Amino acid sequence: MLAKIEAVLIADQSATFVSRAIDKVDLRFGGIEGDRHFGVTAKANVRQPMYPKGSEIMNRRQLSIVSVEELQLIAERLGVDEIKPEWLGANILISGYPELTKLPLGIRMLLPNGGGLVCEGENEPCTGPGKQIANHYGRKELTHEFVKLARQLRGIVAYVERPGELKSGDQVEIQL
Repeated sequence: MLAKIEAVLIADQSATFVSRAIDKVDLRFGGIEGDRHFGVTAKANVRQPMYPKGSEIMNRRQLSIVSVEELQLIAERLGVDEIKPEWLGANILISGYPELTKLPLGIRMLLPNGGGLVCEGENEPCTGPGKQIANHYGRKELTHEFVKLARQLRGIVAYVERPGELKSGDQVEIQL
């Protein structure tokens, strides 16, 4: 199955998770250098309650990937014009694979130059992106509505299995 890279983004401002578009990126072990989620390891937090908070663990959230089709469905559910990937802190926006969030763990995405990503499952909706959406539209209720209505549409998290370049317009192969 092929999907098209519509945008590559980076969250490189320390005060926010909001990302911004960049032309291309050299993905490394650890993700996108300079991105807030970059690193082969990370500190355990509320998402890993089985480990002491702050202990070092494998970073399975190096990249956040969303799809054009799922963002449109979220917008429709919320009754708004659009949801931008930047508001969700996404790193990669794809099109052509409308059920991205339903990809099972372990699925690989192969890049045109030989690099590869591994899916680590759904990126659970949370209030941070909900607040960005609410602030943009001036509707406070969207904060919590996003958390409920974006379930199974929020995209996936992934890690870099093999480094490689990624840019808008690239085709990635999703190995089912």
